[in-house]
Amino acid sequence: MIQVQHLTKAYEDVHRGRFIAVDRVSFSIGPGEIFGLLGPNGAGKTTVLRILSTVLSPTSGIANVAGHDVVHDSAEVRRRIGFVSNNTAMYDRMTAWEMVGYFGRLHGMTRDELRERLETLFTQLRMNDFRDVPGAKMSTGMKQKVSIARALVHNPPVLVFDEATLGLDVMVARNLLAIVRDLRDRGKCLIFSTHIMSEVEKLCDRIAIMHQGRILDSGTLENLRERHGEEDFEEVFFGLLSKHEQGDAELHGQANSGAMA
Repeated sequence: MIQVQHLTKAYEDVHRGRFIAVDRVSFSIGPGEIFGLLGPNGAGKTTVLRILSTVLSPTSGIANVAGHDVVHDSAEVRRRIGFVSNNTAMYDRMTAWEMVGYFGRLHGMTRDELRERLETLFTQLRMNDFRDVPGAKMSTGMKQKVSIARALVHNPPVLVFDEATLGLDVMVARNLLAIVRDLRDRGKCLIFSTHIMSEVEKLCDRIAIMHQGRILDSGTLENLRERHGEEDFEEVFFGLLSKHEQGDAELHGQANSGAMA
């Protein structure tokens, strides 16, 4: 469903020069699987997801979503992907029903198929009790469900969750994770980006640990623990980050020494 090979995104910065936000990232995800992108803020997770959703173009490398290239077949990719974040804008005067319906029409759905889809979604996500509530009067949990429904309305095979639990209270976040599990059980291909270790431990089938634009290691939770000789996943995570930063510092020191010589 998702194939990424040597994906790189670089920017030209006036002060820093060339800045590499994503550095030769590779991974694949199949249907009925949740793939976790775990890393601190600034690790490059969101940049990867924006490339997959065709918001950004890669500098180099290949990214395919449901058999379509994100650069050459961007319109087809958008038809097959749903994107959920923690800051999706809401229209204050539109009700939940109107808002999700509006995005369904943007995807070209007919009136009849859209009504049937809305009825199904609002039942599955338990949204019927606030279907007529305008955005201005919605709680945070209501808004997040509307965001999920918007991403699901065209029934895409691939779903992206970018820091989707950020700022949510415990009960709303718990409900969102339950929805993600249900989507996996329905055969969806999901990529879940977060900096919260407990979420990937509870949720993800495989995990990639990102830092400074690179994937430091990936695999199942059991694979990662065994490979690094740690039962505590937090120790695996911080150990990888520490080794990576130490290696970069040593390379930087060697470069400085060579320049002075």
